[in-house]
Amino acid sequence: MKTAILGGGTWGIALAKLLAENGNDVIVWSALPSEIEYLRENNMHKNLPGIALPKEIEYTTDISRAYEGGDYIIFAVASAFIRATARSSAPYVSEKHIIIDVAKGMECGTLFTMTEIIEDELRKNGVTFPLRLVTLSGPTHAEEVAQNVPTSIVSACKDEECAYEVGRLFVNSCMRVYTNTDIKGVEICGALKNVVALAAGIARGMGYGDNTIAMLITRGIAEMTRMGLAMGCKRRTFSGLAGIGDLIVTCTSRHSRNNTCGQYIGEGMTYEEASKKVGMVVEGYYALDAAMALCEKYDVEMPLIKAVYDIVKVGVKTDDAIRALMDRPMKSELD
Repeated sequence: MKTAILGGGTWGIALAKLLAENGNDVIVWSALPSEIEYLRENNMHKNLPGIALPKEIEYTTDISRAYEGGDYIIFAVASAFIRATARSSAPYVSEKHIIIDVAKGMECGTLFTMTEIIEDELRKNGVTFPLRLVTLSGPTHAEEVAQNVPTSIVSACKDEECAYEVGRLFVNSCMRVYTNTDIKGVEICGALKNVVALAAGIARGMGYGDNTIAMLITRGIAEMTRMGLAMGCKRRTFSGLAGIGDLIVTCTSRHSRNNTCGQYIGEGMTYEEASKKVGMVVEGYYALDAAMALCEKYDVEMPLIKAVYDIVKVGVKTDDAIRALMDRPMKSELD
């Protein structure tokens, strides 16, 4: 099949490699000429050292060319650039295309998920035919996917047949795919888990140990589930790969930008200093305002996520934020 990947970051390139090795025709688009030039000249991504890319992959800065070459269009840009990329895509989208999002986050203000942003922007720019929108999520750090380390991912779409069709593109001996019709729940997991990963990193940077990280992961999934249920999502989604699966890897992996950024903050850096040292987009930071707006809109208590917001956005000292969390009144684990 012909697949176009919009975005030349590590995740987009890891997926390009997987899809090309699965026998698909793959074209990668980026708005950054320097990024495309580097990929063409070096046949690898600078943040995936030692990983040679299939020579069959095509690279372009012409988004119209990407759409000409694709039956499946994968949005792999950072969440902050999803709307602009959808706007640029509008003249070239046709009914034949299945649009797949792999970015994770929420838009502050609208509180739209990534696929909702894509649909909103395409509609605003004249696309009137029915859209087939799918999201992929799960414990899938690009660094390991590019090395063919076994894992699983969720293909989520309201239309299960469409989710299955997309999932078949990615299946191989190192990638097992499950389907899910709760696309909203899968996307909420993807946005909120990055905030919890910041919390885990902060705790690690403060010198706390495995008990603390386990507590934060457990209470983090409880908060994510509580919010998801209030929004009409399915509980099972949050105990699946896109929920607890992705949360565990994002809170514990050395590959996690959010976890690493949080660790630097826990060691005493400001967010600005920490994100600069990470050197790549820290999605959890951009999800914080939306997460707090969701709390207010749905009247859902999320003390852990609020603590991260207070540290990163308000400037509350990490010690004070942790103490406030630990001093909260006792309550039951059961709903």
